[in-house]
Parts: sequence; structure tokens; C-alpha cells
Amino acid sequence: MLETAPSTDAYLMLSGTLFAVGLIGVVIRRNMITVLMAIELMLNAVNINLVAFSHRLGSLEGQVFTIFVITVAAGEAAVGLAIIIQLYRLKSTINVDEARMLNG
Repeated sequence: MLETAPSTDAYLMLSGTLFAVGLIGVVIRRNMITVLMAIELMLNAVNINLVAFSHRLGSLEGQVFTIFVITVAAGEAAVGLAIIIQLYRLKSTINVDEARMLNG
């Protein structure tokens, strides 16, 4: 039996759903680690879009750009976690609302 690949619309629906979940996570959650994970989820949704359109257009530019985005996201996650760890050592909290007040 011949299997066919999902259409670009299916990938766009998946990407839109992932992006919406990530956006909700950024807006609603107050835990910095959860917000960082939600941002990573949004970046992965963008990567799915890039690969889907790259496949549809028959070019490799979107896939190459996705590799760069993944690399930058890994660096962003490492730096973000380092900042969160230092903030926790300073303030003993990773709550976004409490961390806004950096004095004392």
C-alpha cells in the first residue's frame, strides 16, 4: 500500500497549535523555567513552519535556516537557565512577578 506524506496544511495546523500553546504558556505562567520552555516550544513551531514550506517549495534554505535556529535556541536555553539559576541564588525564587523587583 502506498503511503502519502501529510499535506502542508497538516504541518501548519500542528505548528499553529504548538505556537498557541507556547504563547499561552508565556502569558499565563509565572514560573521562569516554564516560560523558557514555552518560548522553546514557540521556536519549534516556527521550525516546523520553515521545514514545511521548504519542502513544499522544493528548496533547502528553510531547512538550513532551521538548523541555525535550533543552534541559537540551544544557546538561548543555556544562557536563560544560567540567568535563572543566578536569579534563584540571589532572590530564592523563580517567580516572574517576584523577580521583577531586583532591588534588595
